[in-house]
Amino acid sequence: MSFQILGTGSFTPERVVENEELSNYVETSDEWITKRIGVKQRHVCTTETTADMGEQAARRALENAGVRAEELDLIIGATISADTISPGLAGMVQNRIGAHCPAFDINVACPGFLFALDTAAGFFERKTVKKVLVVSSERMSGLVDWTDRGTCCIFGDGSGAAVLGEGDSYLASELHTKGGEDVIAIPTWWNNSPFYQNELRKNCVFMQGQETYKFAVTAMPADIKAVLEKAGLRGEDVSIVIPHQANYRIINEARKRLPEIDPEKFCVNIDRYGNTSAASVPILLDEMNRTGKLRRGDIVVLAAFGGGLSNAACVLRW
Repeated sequence: MSFQILGTGSFTPERVVENEELSNYVETSDEWITKRIGVKQRHVCTTETTADMGEQAARRALENAGVRAEELDLIIGATISADTISPGLAGMVQNRIGAHCPAFDINVACPGFLFALDTAAGFFERKTVKKVLVVSSERMSGLVDWTDRGTCCIFGDGSGAAVLGEGDSYLASELHTKGGEDVIAIPTWWNNSPFYQNELRKNCVFMQGQETYKFAVTAMPADIKAVLEKAGLRGEDVSIVIPHQANYRIINEARKRLPEIDPEKFCVNIDRYGNTSAASVPILLDEMNRTGKLRRGDIVVLAAFGGGLSNAACVLRW
């Protein structure tokens, strides 16, 4: 037994920052950002917290699934930007929606939602749960350096969630981690100890853009091929691909490296949301669900990569 997705939900803050507005903070332009990244605008928090957004996505997913919070047996959060180290995102959401179940977070940056799905699959396999909520929420606007155009132009804020139930729709997965902080890192600002002598780095996103690109365009196609092979499927069987929205050029390169999958099946919304880290895949999944792009029986591939370095993919039957 694995699971099936019963419902999805997402939420983004009301405040929208278009590319031209960023020129007030950093030397850039709409043309530069659009050409290099593919982002036209992003949503940013003004008063919303990571937990606020996660709660809204969770409530919408529960409503879409027709499931009450009291029915949940487990909540798994995926975030690198929780409001507090403890309690985590999942615990905050559990408290706010009125659930009464264990809750914990996973921190693997952008592939977090996929790692959380695979973790949930283990609970279903052991038959210890019947209903699970997976929620990803990220307030990346609080983690970027707004004087660094190499990062501040990329990211946005938002949340996505899915309610899982018993079923056999989770067909295969692929998870990888290549530990290290040389390509992507977000230091934690541990500055309370009077005894610590090492220099502390600012707690914002540090990213080697070219190295990230090379990693992503290799990892994502390889992961997709691997999960299809595990599931006994071919590229022609795929109905839709939900890739992490990090950079349009990366998505486009992945299309080229997977000629057996129709390039039109790769979904894109980075132009409207930017890179929302672990929330990226579930936001896009919810958008495809609510616009009727997903039909029962469709073969759906999810793929993501990011800090860690970590990368993942899975294949579902809708």
